Amino acid sequence: MRSRKVIFDDQSHTGDINVSPLIDIVFILLIFFIVTTVFVEETGVEVQKPRATSANLLEKSSILIAITANGQIVYDGQEIGLRGVGGVVKRLLKKTNMPVIIQADRKAPIDLYAKVHDEASLAGAKQINLATK
Repeated sequence: MRSRKVIFDDQSHTGDINVSPLIDIVFILLIFFIVTTVFVEETGVEVQKPRATSANLLEKSSILIAITANGQIVYDGQEIGLRGVGGVVKRLLKKTNMPVIIQADRKAPIDLYAKVHDEASLAGAKQINLATK
């Protein structure tokens, strides 16, 4: 049997993998996931919601307003007060028509809930709901 000698010289070519298209695909996927992700807004305070047997699930894109047990009215983690409800609802309804969800603590006064409901209605909200468990 004859043996063969393989001679390697400095001009031999090594195979390189071009990762540029792979990086492009990763960035396109990242942009796709960022654009299609739905972010759920929270009110920023913990509220003990009342129970209801007739509760329904609502859309994720909605205006969430919280009423705490001590009577604070909160939107996006900041206290807005009763006078701020109308402005917040009007501003957000200019972008798109969304339902208003009021997360009232079960120890919150019912008359305060009624006032918040009225302010949201006067600001142009077509659908106002009470959040329950």
